[in-house]
Amino acid sequence: MNWDRLTTVEEMEAATNSLLENGKKVGADSWQQRVKNQTPHCGFGEAGTCCRICSMGPCRITPKSPRGICGCDVHGIVGRNFLRFVAGGAATHSDHGREIMHTLHQTKPDGSYQVKDPEKLLRIAKEWGVETEGKDIYDLAHEMAEIGLMEYGKPFGVQRFLQRAPEHTQKLWHEAGIEPRAIDREVATALHMTHMGNSSLPEALIRQSLRSGLSDGWGGSMMGTEFSDVMFGTPKPVDTTANIGVMEKDMVNIIVHGHDPSLSEMVVYYANDPEMIALAKSYGAKGINVAGVCCTANEVAMRHGIPMAGNFLSQENVVLTGACEAIVVDVQCIFPALGPLSKCFHTKFITTSPIARMPDSEFIQFSAESAGENAKAIVKMAVENFQNRNQDLVNIPNQVSKARVGYSVEAIVKVLDGVANTQVDELGTTKPLLECITSGVLRGAVAMVGCNNPKVRPDFAHIELMKKLLENDIILIVSGCSAQAAAKAGLMDPEVAKDYCGAGLKRVCELANIPPVLHMGSCVDISRMMILASQLSKDSGIPISQLPVVGCAPEWMSEKAVSIGNYVVATGIDTFLGVDPYSKGSDEVTALLQGEHGIKDWVEANYTVELDIEKLGDKMIERIEQKRAALGI
Repeated sequence: MNWDRLTTVEEMEAATNSLLENGKKVGADSWQQRVKNQTPHCGFGEAGTCCRICSMGPCRITPKSPRGICGCDVHGIVGRNFLRFVAGGAATHSDHGREIMHTLHQTKPDGSYQVKDPEKLLRIAKEWGVETEGKDIYDLAHEMAEIGLMEYGKPFGVQRFLQRAPEHTQKLWHEAGIEPRAIDREVATALHMTHMGNSSLPEALIRQSLRSGLSDGWGGSMMGTEFSDVMFGTPKPVDTTANIGVMEKDMVNIIVHGHDPSLSEMVVYYANDPEMIALAKSYGAKGINVAGVCCTANEVAMRHGIPMAGNFLSQENVVLTGACEAIVVDVQCIFPALGPLSKCFHTKFITTSPIARMPDSEFIQFSAESAGENAKAIVKMAVENFQNRNQDLVNIPNQVSKARVGYSVEAIVKVLDGVANTQVDELGTTKPLLECITSGVLRGAVAMVGCNNPKVRPDFAHIELMKKLLENDIILIVSGCSAQAAAKAGLMDPEVAKDYCGAGLKRVCELANIPPVLHMGSCVDISRMMILASQLSKDSGIPISQLPVVGCAPEWMSEKAVSIGNYVVATGIDTFLGVDPYSKGSDEVTALLQGEHGIKDWVEANYTVELDIEKLGDKMIERIEQKRAALGI
């Protein structure tokens, strides 16, 4: 199949190279050079066989020294390192959810934040057993915020959202002893277990890894997603653009980057303020252009159609264009390198959270209470900086693709149910999607997520795997940096991408007027995928683990990604990785995570690690076909 109409990875790399040349003019650093400086990586670290949790070491396991000073063997050390990795990710994503709940508590009719989807708030309240009759919607929002915040530290019980899972899945969690309790408790338990002198039994460590991951996916992340929808609106399909060419030569360019939508929502609002636009024009600009990087880009794209400039390893590129007045960040996945890089140009690097303080930045502390004031100050700073731009350094590669984004669970159900039925009820049904799969029109679905990683040619794994799966009539549901890779390539353009699908998937795309790669949001929104999988299971009567659905993170790099992988697998979805999770130093831990027994006995799913991307795609297709055969479809 000829893919010539799409933007290729080679074209993106050529654009990046031209930007790196721009950087050389001013002595700018880049991640490409830093990778070379850090190569080769530490083999002990990559195998997970280095222990530094006490000051008797660090201890490194070798054939000549098979145990650490305390006597812990390689299996305990690798297991502890894996659990600590998960705990870091669970804490990070769940803290995102906590901030959303605090913001929900600040909503008011005339405030910076309002309740924009009251119906969803009412549905969740009913689900949680909260009385709604006769209550003011903002009083209810504040009550739900307090209840949600208690999910982080309540003394008894398990996470409320676990009830959304099919009964079969809930039973597996209970029998395996991995039902997450209070979110903070699971993170604290993980750190306690891995303190010197505590757990070194791999099975116990991996069970807590799954439990910590579930506290993220079915706890903190799910609250972050659901209550973001309540405040900012549940995403619906919207057309936007993607890739570095979304930056405008004659406009004030503000890049929002990070993960918390509370900040970016306000920046978008004030960038459209007539007073700020008039100010921009007074400085010679035609207006203000807001674009996004990383998951903040996904948040504002799916709710406002704001263009996506790039994903994780594109973040330096926006500064290297010489046309970025301000890069405004909140939390997570932010390169400290943006500080010194921005000083090589005129760009203002603006940090806004005490959780992500960085050198060489302008710090404007953002809070829900003063959101409007903070955002207006940020936009004004960017506008006033336009006059400092060096036009001789402006280099914006001409790469822009169209993308249709914003496929929340509600949107997917409505679009597909609307094709099959003349009347759609409030929540709809996933049965049309199931019928497409059982009839063979679609072979199955892949949830592709995750980061970029220099260990894998950036974006190449995402894009090439997607192309392979589309040819085989497998629909893709994507989030995070994977979603932006697809958008940059043109795989979210419904008019273009459908022509590269197998006949069955192409027909579905034409009937539903959807792209074959469905944008589901940011990394925290992978919780949406768990809700969708659960609904598919309930509507079909088939356990999640038996559905022809798999997960994939071909370029993952962060602790959050390991937490995500754990809750996806624990939900019953086989998960395929293109980067090793630092477990190969222990055959026992590797067997628990990837073998036919271990976690597969507990949750009916496991990991597959394959560093060869072509083989990784083949293995996903093979697993989907095995699931179809087992169901007799």
